[in-house]
Amino acid sequence: MVQQAELTHLKYDEPLEDVLEVLDADGAVVVEECFGAELIEQILSELAPHIEQPDSNRTHINPIIADFYGEHTRHVTGLCSKSPTFVAEVLLHPLMLGVADAVLGPNCTDYQLNVAHMLVLGPGAEAQFPHRDEDVWVHMPSPRPEIELASITALCDFTPEIGATRVVPGSHRWERDRLPEPHEFANAVMPAGSRVIYLGSTIHGAGSNTTTDQHRPAFHLSYMLGWLRCEENNCLATPPDIARTLPRRAQELLGYDVHDAIKDAGGFLGAVDMKIPADMLASGEL
Repeated sequence: MVQQAELTHLKYDEPLEDVLEVLDADGAVVVEECFGAELIEQILSELAPHIEQPDSNRTHINPIIADFYGEHTRHVTGLCSKSPTFVAEVLLHPLMLGVADAVLGPNCTDYQLNVAHMLVLGPGAEAQFPHRDEDVWVHMPSPRPEIELASITALCDFTPEIGATRVVPGSHRWERDRLPEPHEFANAVMPAGSRVIYLGSTIHGAGSNTTTDQHRPAFHLSYMLGWLRCEENNCLATPPDIARTLPRRAQELLGYDVHDAIKDAGGFLGAVDMKIPADMLASGEL
C-alpha cells in the first residue's frame, strides 16, 4: 500500500534553523501555536464589518480568477488597511520575517508584501486545482531562485473535511511539468492558530469543504522579492492616510520603501521625486 504524504509539524518556539531545514527539504512546514485564541478573536472583531458585507469580490478581473476562488468562498482583501492588529501580529510576525530574511533576502535588497487576504471556505466549496503561487510571475525564466514565501494561518481547526490546505511535499524540486499523484498530497491538518509556511514553488491548493454547516476561515499572506510587482496593489489597498499610522517596517513591506540596489550595480525602484515614500509619509509630504 502506498503511504500518504505528511507534513512535518514544529512548535513556534523551536529554532528558526529547524523551520528552515524542513522548508528546504519539503517546501512546506506546519508551525503550531503561532497565534492565541484571544489574538485571533481581536483580529476577527476588527475585520467583522468587512466579513459581514456583501462579497464584492464575486466580480473578479476575469472568469478564471472567479473559478479559482469558487462561488462558496468569501474573500476579504487588503487586510492591512482593515486590521491594525493583523499588521502588528501577522504581517510583522517575527518567525515569518525570519524565514523571509533567509529565503528571499539573498536575492533582493528587501522583500515586500505580495498579498494579505482572508479566505472563508463555506460548505460545498470545491478543492482548488493544484498550483504554485509563484506562477503569477509566469514570464520569469527558469531556473530561478525562490521568489515568493507564503503562508496559510488557520483560524479554526483545520481538518480534511473542512477543506484543509493540501500540499505536495518535495514538489519545489520537481520538473515543472510533473503532476502529483493522489498519495503525494498531504493535508495541512492543524489546530487554530497554526500556520503552514510554504515556498512559492511548492504545489498546493485549498481542500474541499464537504461539511454542510462549517466554514473554514484562514489568512493567506505572502512575501515576494522586492523588485517584483505584487498581486495586490498594496499602496492603494492601504493608502497613505492609513499607512502613515502603521509601523515603519509595515510601510516598507507595503511598498512605501524603495528597492535600492545601487550598491549591487542595480537600480533604485519605487521612488517619488527621488525620495523614499516612507520618509515622505513621516514628513507629511505624502
